[in-house]
Amino acid sequence: MQAAPVRPVTVTVSTALRAVESLLMSGGQRTARRNAWTAVLEDRRRAKDRVEAQHVLEAVSNTASPAT
Repeated sequence: MQAAPVRPVTVTVSTALRAVESLLMSGGQRTARRNAWTAVLEDRRRAKDRVEAQHVLEAVSNTASPAT
């Protein structure tokens, strides 16, 4: 009988970091770090939205007639 083929295990960097994090930190610290990173991403999204809105307002104000 032949042995079943061995499938390679794919480990991403984020998976490896999560494994190390779980060994080093308690559950509460992991949750706090995850929440903080989520807040950073949300702040970046809001900042991008503000810049886009500013560009739209500037474009509208530049095309408006001076009589208004």
